[in-house]
Amino acid sequence: YTKVVAQWRSTVSMDKFEELRKMYNDAGVTIYAFKPRAFGKDNTDAEIDWGMRAAKTLGASHVTLEHPGDDVHTQKLGDMAKKHGIFVAYHGHEQQTPTFWDTALKQSKHNALNLDLGHYVAAGNTDPLEIIKSKHNRIMSMHTKDRQTPEHGKGNVPWGTGDTPISQALQLMRDNNYKFPATIELEYNIPEGSNAIEEVKKCLKYCEKSLS
Repeated sequence: YTKVVAQWRSTVSMDKFEELRKMYNDAGVTIYAFKPRAFGKDNTDAEIDWGMRAAKTLGASHVTLEHPGDDVHTQKLGDMAKKHGIFVAYHGHEQQTPTFWDTALKQSKHNALNLDLGHYVAAGNTDPLEIIKSKHNRIMSMHTKDRQTPEHGKGNVPWGTGDTPISQALQLMRDNNYKFPATIELEYNIPEGSNAIEEVKKCLKYCEKSLS
């Protein structure tokens, strides 16, 4: 199956991606990132090329993937991203630290961060706002959720009940005119009687209140 997919990706037209971009843009939505499973060490160069071309066709500034933990691969992706005039933003979970991305960032100006602020807090990092301040010019996007510190159980909880400084982070972005998007990532358990749409609305209201 993977060989079939790789072959399809190497020859497929970008027309459908152009249609998808138009559909979203016509609805007032801008696509800023694309995350297909095409950037792993087991993917061909043609697949990586496809993923980056598709991202640009969609209007995205970057692609995202889990940090591969392989310096050779991050160098390769950074080099290929430069060729396409796009960025590769590496995501992390609880392995995130203040220096987690440093090697990839040194390798290429086209390597960047897809920071997850909630996971960063759950990993036990003591100053989550500092990484935004120190690496804001290399952050392409940020996943936003409310998680607890290890001392409090690392829970993924409704916004405003955990230890993640969401309000302060949004205010920091506003006050310093940082341009990267902060994504509402709904990962806490949805309460009985509610649904994902209603919970995202609550998260959005939390953001609006933080910035009012």
